[in-house]
Amino acid sequence: MSNLKIIVADNFKEFGERVNWHIKLIRNTNDNYLVSTDLVRFNNGEGKAVINESIRDKDLYILSDVSNYDMWYNYYGRRHYMSPDEHFQDIKRILSAECGHASKRTLIMPYLYESRQDKKDTRESLDCAMSLQELEHMGVNEIVTCDVHNKGVMNAVPSMAFENLYLSDMLILDLLTNEKIDDYNKLICISPDEGAMKRARFFSDLLGNVQIGSFYKQRDYTKLVDGKHPIIDHRFLGPSDMEGKYAIIVDDMIASGSSILDTAKSLKKLGVEKIFLIVTFALFTEGVNTFDEYYDKGIINRVYASNVCYVPNEYKNKEWFKSVDCSYKIAHLISELNYGHSIGEYINCKTDVAVKVRELRMKYEKNRKNGE
Repeated sequence: MSNLKIIVADNFKEFGERVNWHIKLIRNTNDNYLVSTDLVRFNNGEGKAVINESIRDKDLYILSDVSNYDMWYNYYGRRHYMSPDEHFQDIKRILSAECGHASKRTLIMPYLYESRQDKKDTRESLDCAMSLQELEHMGVNEIVTCDVHNKGVMNAVPSMAFENLYLSDMLILDLLTNEKIDDYNKLICISPDEGAMKRARFFSDLLGNVQIGSFYKQRDYTKLVDGKHPIIDHRFLGPSDMEGKYAIIVDDMIASGSSILDTAKSLKKLGVEKIFLIVTFALFTEGVNTFDEYYDKGIINRVYASNVCYVPNEYKNKEWFKSVDCSYKIAHLISELNYGHSIGEYINCKTDVAVKVRELRMKYEKNRKNGE
């Protein structure tokens, strides 16, 4: 217990404090596991990391949210907002300041840096693989990330432990309790494209084998708009009767939101009664105006997203948005890793939270059988 230390980058302070609080509860102690660290920026944009206490022979965990776009520093007298590149550089600065003194180094980076550039096509850079190799070279023993875009990228560092954590149990429990779902027969899990079918199947199993459906995206591969091939048509593959259903659209992230909102619009035309969006990362790269519009028109009912990546408070306060606190799961994961225990139940969503989801389903089946 005494060798656990956690360094939280400035971009993840609030979340890191909650993780520390949960670990104290788990271990029934008042010990503080957070390490005082300064990430300094000079006015010309250069920086340094300073660790203010000894971490020699400690089991060190570094937490960072590279997607946080609200961090800024003075750059030649102007306010400069930090990009993922700069956040990643700060992680390397922390590793450099650590000087190899820790007995083990685990990096918890929920949104994996450059995870959308995970494969190479001719004259393209392979940024995700290269960044993982950099971290391995700097002494990182293990990386924990959430709902990674492509798990195959772990092949870039075959000698380093790479754990991909799903937050599905936390997200679905919050939806069930918050929306007071009382008819599981109405539920259907929807994949916005064929690539997310495995995720939809996973949610379906978690909910007790509810129906699933998917959309096939027909794209125009002769054009490139904002780095993406535009969608020509959405074709639904699923049950023929969607009237009165409660659709749960599941995906790893919302970037601009155009794809997932197109899916919601298509489902509404099929007669779906309620539509909920569940994502791990709500990036909202183009703002939330379209989400406001779709909510006002009754096309979407709610967006559920984890709090492992930055979302502005003005977005969190929207009536249609629900931020789900997942610090509890990350805290348990760190505690178990520190003890040297297996984390299989956290990776495979077999936690106490998943048990609660299944208990809600069993309660529903029991009430239905009794005619309540």
